[in-house]
Amino acid sequence: MTDNNGAGRSATPPMRGGRGGGPGGNIGRPVEKPKNFWKTIGRLAKYMSPWLLLIGVVLVLAIISVIFQAVSPKILGQATTEIFSGVTKGFTQIKQGQKVTSLPIDFNAIKNILFTVGAMYVASALFSFIQQLIMTNISQKTVYALRKDIKAKMERVPISYYDTHPNGDIMSRAVNDVDNISGTLQQSFTQLVTSIVTFVSVLYMMFSISWELTLIALIIVPLSLGVVSLIAPRSQKFFAGQQKSLGLLNNQVEETYAGHTVVKTFNKEEKNIEIFEKQNSDYYKDSWKAQFISGLIMPAMNFIKNIGYVFVAVVGGIKVSQGTITLGNVQAFLQYVNQFSQPITQIANLSNTIQATVASAERIFEVLDEEELKDESNDNAAVPDNGNKISFEHVQFGYADKKLLMTDYNLDVKEGQKVAIVGPTGAGKTTIINLIERFYDVSSGSIRLNGVDTKNLKREELRKSISMVLQDTWLFTGTIMENIQYGRKDATDEEVYAAAKAAHVDTFVRQLPDGYQTVLNEDASNISQGQRQLLTIARAFLADPEILILDEATSSVDTRTEVLIQKAMDTLLDNRTSFVVAHRLSTIRDADNIIVMDNGSIIETGNHDALIAKNGFYADLYNSQFTNGTI
Repeated sequence: MTDNNGAGRSATPPMRGGRGGGPGGNIGRPVEKPKNFWKTIGRLAKYMSPWLLLIGVVLVLAIISVIFQAVSPKILGQATTEIFSGVTKGFTQIKQGQKVTSLPIDFNAIKNILFTVGAMYVASALFSFIQQLIMTNISQKTVYALRKDIKAKMERVPISYYDTHPNGDIMSRAVNDVDNISGTLQQSFTQLVTSIVTFVSVLYMMFSISWELTLIALIIVPLSLGVVSLIAPRSQKFFAGQQKSLGLLNNQVEETYAGHTVVKTFNKEEKNIEIFEKQNSDYYKDSWKAQFISGLIMPAMNFIKNIGYVFVAVVGGIKVSQGTITLGNVQAFLQYVNQFSQPITQIANLSNTIQATVASAERIFEVLDEEELKDESNDNAAVPDNGNKISFEHVQFGYADKKLLMTDYNLDVKEGQKVAIVGPTGAGKTTIINLIERFYDVSSGSIRLNGVDTKNLKREELRKSISMVLQDTWLFTGTIMENIQYGRKDATDEEVYAAAKAAHVDTFVRQLPDGYQTVLNEDASNISQGQRQLLTIARAFLADPEILILDEATSSVDTRTEVLIQKAMDTLLDNRTSFVVAHRLSTIRDADNIIVMDNGSIIETGNHDALIAKNGFYADLYNSQFTNGTI
């Protein structure tokens, strides 16, 4: 299901190493480095531990596949040697005056060689396909387990985690970082193994042909590394500038399009275009420099490789003429020279990819290591039934590392009473709601539900007794029927219709072309704000809670819809214990108790008449609204 409050936007995905850009395309790119590489690798390995046997099979298949590929050029070179030997022998016979009708080439031997090489290439491809298939299965199961643990963890972290972490960052960890791991396990893991085995096996085959030619070929390695070490640091600086420019550009575009109505209202189109053109120009310059500098790496490495290739060919030709090496072996060696540089480049690329992946894994494990909510039982026994639905007993509370907002608060709420929470913006009204719902636990004292300390109740059990209708409507992509049934999944259609009628929803829903099967889009913009609010009230009706929490939500709707919402709320509140966060004080004059808050503290309590008689903060707040005509 998709959250329709717009919080689902994820942050820009981290740059993937080893993907795109061609061979060597990621050398010189900056990459986020892990803080504790081997510890993170160990934790990631535990997720893969159920499939260790299959991973062993993958490694064996990868090694066999690479060995077949490495040995094939040398065997194929024997065919060249057979042809060369036959041609040489034939010309020698001709020089000796012998009649030669055809060159004495052993085509049967060549046929056997070609068949052997073909079989080895087919076997190599088959083993490679099988190991990739197995590794895909392992990687998807590993990632499935990771995603499952992240989802479960997000259900157990305290609300404070969401308060202190941007939605985009959470989404990026759950989606982009997991995707990084998936891609690396599926592709880069086997590629790393094959690159290492290729490097070792090719080096071995080269030495088996000629140690002199091998030493010439090895000169390529330090020269290539020298090129990378000279160019890569310079390109990293420009890539960092490119990422910074891209972030500023994305932010400006998102901001402009999100507020396009305001931009047009104040005639700021030209100003925004000027800003965009400057940031776009900066991004172009940084990107051009980064791509140009990093683009020098591969041509330079290819140039060095070709020089080595030429030297090997020349020295190899001399050795063939001297009879110290066969032509077929020189041909095979030249193939190995081409193959030799590939695993070096791949390993260089993969080192960035693996570091980025381990950094992604660290970000995921940081979430999994977060402190969880705990259902800790208190020694406080249940008190005898005294008619109180909710009781605050000597409650002290303060957010972490901040002073106490409540120092010794007491409140008794009888069955069916209406308690209003009022105060200016930022006064801390939401704190009371957070404590009732146990989004946060009290620092000391207790909150009791039906005489039982809420700390002795599981949060799920506590919240079954409570429903909330918030000012910000939350609806997900789905039908109207599904959105109302979110309050109680086992509700029948008839119960949904009854709740909809009580919330004044039924009439407008039945006027829609698809009625209750109308699908709400991503931000539920295909119905009005007032209709969205009425749907959330219908959802609360269907839940039929013991306690209802309302955040007055009529400020952004028209007068007629406001009347409907107020009627629906009054019906919903009837004979039900409720807490109402109020902005318009005229709507809570009939409340049994009013909690007045300011600067995070409770400063007054009492009913409307008593608080007016005190002529204190509430009276000033009420009279100011009356004077301004908001009541």
